[in-house]
This record gives sequence, structure tokens and C-alpha cells, in this order.
Amino acid sequence: MNQLDPAWVADLAQRALAEDLGGPDGVDVTSVATIPADQVDVVDLVARASGVIAGLSVAQAVFSAVGVTEFDARVGDGTVVHRGDVLATISGPTRALLTAERTALNLISRTSGIATHTRRWTAAIEGTGARVLDTRKTTPLLRPLEKYAVRAGGGTNKRMGLYDVAMIKDNHKLAAGSITAAYDAVRSAFPDVPVQVEVTTVAEAVEAVTAGATFLLLDNMEPALLCEVVAAVGGKAELEATGGLTLERAREFAETGVDYLSVGALTHSSPILDIALDLRPRKAS
Repeated sequence: MNQLDPAWVADLAQRALAEDLGGPDGVDVTSVATIPADQVDVVDLVARASGVIAGLSVAQAVFSAVGVTEFDARVGDGTVVHRGDVLATISGPTRALLTAERTALNLISRTSGIATHTRRWTAAIEGTGARVLDTRKTTPLLRPLEKYAVRAGGGTNKRMGLYDVAMIKDNHKLAAGSITAAYDAVRSAFPDVPVQVEVTTVAEAVEAVTAGATFLLLDNMEPALLCEVVAAVGGKAELEATGGLTLERAREFAETGVDYLSVGALTHSSPILDIALDLRPRKAS
């Protein structure tokens, strides 16, 4: 599983904290008012529900950004945890721990929710040979993190953006005049960029493969039509079922012989995984 860029993570932590503090020089007014500056405590990052963990390094970066460096991770990303499991133990100035709390929880709860949702999809189609893909339907500026969470859950990243893969969709076909014309234009302008083509019929699939496409998006096709496309061009191009897929019908679609199921809901509709920060009771003096 490709890891996140540490520099990007550190910058994200700083920006997220600044949002909560009202700026880079802001303060947590409640913690400053109620907690002595020299007080030190220990907290546990705890799962409140079962799921798959992702984003521990991001949570650690948030605490590091407020000067807390003692972060003892008890599990790794991609681990299945259960309610009550301790994910990490963190020690440091109490003010700093509580200042970082919500920002760290927001990020790790979000990423762990995506990883948990992705794992449900991968489990649903296990053994079919198909894999789960994400999409570009991500939270702006959080795409690397959300796509990392998909990987932690066992899914596969499709493309990172508009720059690394050319994707010819309906509007491109209409603008260029045909699938073949659009494919030839992309190949001419960007000969080294992978090209994917969205199709809606068997005839379009055959045209795209004849033009040279090796990856097809089979848009909003029911299983019977997917089987027809697999019979017509399977083995000549990688095939992705996309549009309107549900977890309940995932296996039905995967068993048609397609290579991928594309699921935008992984990043745009995953519920968070409930994770909390528990302050350990202080010893009586």
C-alpha cells in the first residue's frame, strides 16, 4: 500500500489546526483558561465501533503540530478493530492534547470510515476476480488522504486527477464527433498518457477497442448487458462496471466477468468510524 507523503500530511495537519484555532497563531481558549500550562497527561485513541483503521499517521501529525511527540500506535492502518480497542496512546501537555483532539479525530474518523466501507465492498466480491475502484468524487484538497483510505480498506485507486489518465466520456465523444475521433485526438496530443473510454453499448465497446482502447468504462449497464460486452471484448481491454452500483448487488455485477467495479460512494458517502480520545484518570496526589 503506497504511503502518504509526510510533507503533505504535515501541511494538512497545520492547515486543519489553523481552521479550528482561527488562524496559525490562534489558541484553544477553553483549554488555556481551564488547564495549567505545565499539566501533563496521557490519552488513549479508542475505537467506539468496529471497522478498519486508516490515517494514524495523520492523527500523529496533528499532535506533532502542537508539540506532542509521544505517540505510541498500537495498530497499523488496514487493521480491523473492535469497539473498545486502543489504537494509540499519546502523552504530552494536556492543553496541547485537547487542542489537537477534534482535528485529529475528524481526520482519522473520516479516513477510517472510508476504509471500513471499502472493506465491505471488497468482502462482497471476494473470489470473483473483480476489484473495487474509487473515483474523483472526493473532498476537495483531501483526495490523497481519501484515496489512501480506499487502499487501506483493500480497494484500488483509479486515477488521481485529470492529468494522469485521459478519460473519454459522453461529452468528449459528442465534442469530437465519435469515439474513434476522440481517442485518436488524445493519442495524438498525449501519446504516453493511458486512455480510458466510457461506453454504453456493445457497439461502442467494439468501436473503442478497435480504435485502440485497452480500458473501458461500462456505464450504467445491467448484468445481462455487461455479460454481452465481456463476451464481445473481454481479454482485449480491462472492463469497469460503473454507475448505480449498490453493495447489495455488488457480487451480481462482479460475477459478469468485469475486472472492476467503480464506486464513487466510497469517498462521497462513507459514514465516519466513531473514534474517541479518552483522558486517563489522574493519580491522586
